[in-house]
Amino acid sequence: MDMFVALSDPTRRAILELLANCGELTATDIYGHFPVSPQAVSQHLKILRREAKLVVMEKRAQRHLYRLNPQTLSQFETWVQQTRQRWEERFEALDKVLEREKQKWVKNELKSR
Repeated sequence: MDMFVALSDPTRRAILELLANCGELTATDIYGHFPVSPQAVSQHLKILRREAKLVVMEKRAQRHLYRLNPQTLSQFETWVQQTRQRWEERFEALDKVLEREKQKWVKNELKSR
């Protein structure tokens, strides 16, 4: 599963936000924040961990501790920055074209008077 498909689900996004705010949580702690069954949350955690690699799990004794995966989030942040840069460049180019067209229009209006 692609990271973006994983992020398309509101419950999975909420789990990521919870982990971002709290740092490290047990599965039981995470279950307590959602009105769905522990099995449903467990399935979301599985997708976030195994398929999207957005979350890592560490087993300590009988506890499973979940936290955000900084490597994957770093890759995602890089993608967002590159995409933002491309759009900013496109908007700047569009601004230049529109400014030239505006100047042409003003020039033509002044000539026609």
